[in-house]
Amino acid sequence: MDALDQLAGPAAELLGRVDDLLARVGAPADHRIWPLVRRLRVLPGDAAGAVTALRPAALARAGHAVRTLIREYDDAGRALGDDGSWGGAAADAYAARRTALAERLTDGPDSLTGRMAATAGYAEAVADWAADSRTALAYTLLDVLASAEAMLVVTADGPDDRPGRAAAEIGARVLATVAESYDAGERLLARWGPDLTELPPPRPVEAVSDWDGTTWITG
Repeated sequence: MDALDQLAGPAAELLGRVDDLLARVGAPADHRIWPLVRRLRVLPGDAAGAVTALRPAALARAGHAVRTLIREYDDAGRALGDDGSWGGAAADAYAARRTALAERLTDGPDSLTGRMAATAGYAEAVADWAADSRTALAYTLLDVLASAEAMLVVTADGPDDRPGRAAAEIGARVLATVAESYDAGERLLARWGPDLTELPPPRPVEAVSDWDGTTWITG
């Protein structure tokens, strides 16, 4: 359990009041919350809930599991590189196909292991992003929970517009933090996207036409 988990309960109650006030009372037309609401298309309570639902540990475990598979693919690639102790036309044909398969498995970023490494790296980077997003939101929630605006929201009563303004201020702080995390996530996707594209088709292997030659095997 991290700081955000500890703050989630009190924060959800406060932000529920914030969302309700924004829906019932609104906020000044020129308040900075409105561009954030239009951009994210969500109220502060739901925005905070989305970040709270992020679980970086699961993503980190997924990246580790993929890296374990990479080692197994590397082992398979090395096994394919062993041409054995036989020769001739058939041996050459098998050798060509073994080489092509080994390259497909382990040769550079456009190989299976290359894409798996990119997938693992992306999962780990997203895990870091999720952890950073949770930490940033926790700091913001800690700040707003102890603020004078929170007191106004909790004790809202009567036609006074101060609770509505307080709700807008709290909502703007939360949405601004979530928007920064959203931008970081977009940059992350742009960074890793080219490395996560579909593999190009394997290169063709030239067929061996002379199958009448001698095949030899050494002991």
